[in-house]
Amino acid sequence: MADSVDFEGLVARHYAGLYQFAFSLTRNESEACDLTQQTFCIWAAKGHQLRDVSKVKTWLFTTLHREFLASRRRQTRFPQVELDAAATELPAVSPADVNRLDTAQVLAALAQLDEIYQAPVALFYLQDCSYNEMVEILGVPLGTVKSRLARGLSKLHQLLADPQRRLPPP
Repeated sequence: MADSVDFEGLVARHYAGLYQFAFSLTRNESEACDLTQQTFCIWAAKGHQLRDVSKVKTWLFTTLHREFLASRRRQTRFPQVELDAAATELPAVSPADVNRLDTAQVLAALAQLDEIYQAPVALFYLQDCSYNEMVEILGVPLGTVKSRLARGLSKLHQLLADPQRRLPPP
């Protein structure tokens, strides 16, 4: 059983090879580190399911490759944009507008968001949950949490900046 595999020993034996493989795929040091770490996180969560301990190395490399492919699909679907490049697309909110807002208005605007955006925004800002806590609570991947949080904040910002919108009274 995979339960008998020493995690620290496993990392010591396979980290360098996995990192080199990840680097060859990503051509980026930090992405390779993240990918390698993610592979060991998945091992920690699911490695006990491996029946044949002699196939640990194959399992790790396959998992790393699958995570790489999944990350590329996510990047294609949800490309990252530098804030400076997207600054012109962001709505402008003056400091005076920010000072006018009160908690009731923000909560009323939050209630108007779609549920998939509402939950991450509320968990992050109202409950002070970390990304990892939100992953566990919402049962979605970290990238999904981050994208829903960003999109939810954008939509909330639009609601709060739009002078035509009518929020229900507090």
